[in-house]
Amino acid sequence: MTKASSSIKSKVFKTAIQLLLTVAALAIVLSKTDTNRLASLIGHANPWHLLGAILFFNISKIVNAVRLNRFFTAIGLQLSAWYNLKLYYLGMFYNLFLPGGIGGDGYKIYVLKKNHGLTVINIFNAVFWDRVSGIFALIFLSALLIIPSSFAALYPGEILWIWVIAGVAYPLSLLLTWLFYRQFMPVFLITAFESLVIQATQVISAWFILMAMSATAHQIDYLAIFLISSVATILPLTVGGAGAREVTFFYALNHLGLDVNTGIALSLIFFAISAISSLVGILAKIKHEPGHSLASK
Repeated sequence: MTKASSSIKSKVFKTAIQLLLTVAALAIVLSKTDTNRLASLIGHANPWHLLGAILFFNISKIVNAVRLNRFFTAIGLQLSAWYNLKLYYLGMFYNLFLPGGIGGDGYKIYVLKKNHGLTVINIFNAVFWDRVSGIFALIFLSALLIIPSSFAALYPGEILWIWVIAGVAYPLSLLLTWLFYRQFMPVFLITAFESLVIQATQVISAWFILMAMSATAHQIDYLAIFLISSVATILPLTVGGAGAREVTFFYALNHLGLDVNTGIALSLIFFAISAISSLVGILAKIKHEPGHSLASK
């Protein structure tokens, strides 16, 4: 067996597993929800509020692309803002529509190495730490939303630990950056702020979806679970996080005794917005011929 054929089989196997887990997770959730009410919630969603959700989702992605470009600059990689944005959206497309392959991050690493001659490890470090900085912001904001949520009333004894998590998130991020990725220390403060903006705008996008469904009760609970479910989608076990987010909503809302259908509808609409937005990436028509200067784009 050649190395190429082995790689193809590995990708096919990974894709099959992701699809299987996605279908299984969605099947479990949908079999236990009122699909008629779910369809009604989605079908009667206010389109103007949905436009707001799409707008803020894409604001989060634009800020994310800006943050990633700061990490690229820190390793000596100069990309124009426009080209970097196109590359970012194309990466989104690869993550969602080509599961099991190299993925969006892998594609960015491949293109940038091919055109700039940087070592893979330097580009990987920038892409990886961009992801990690986002995770710390996600954990921080998740903790802040859990504190005023119904989880606090249900588990009052554990709220102190939630405060601790919120308090140590960024000091820990700073320490890890200083210890292992010191080249990113000059951009730590600005990228940390941008990470908060990214997660906050995604929360606003989710809020617009709730408003589109006229779900005005327990919004803090739904938004807290939304952020928690985002943590559940970090590992690429399902396609674009589909299934993992819905399972999180289903069990968390059942635990709180809240309307499961609203949470599942929120999750499905958010995934649809992500999918529609990522289609912009395929329109970017990024060229990556050998020796072509990306920075001139």
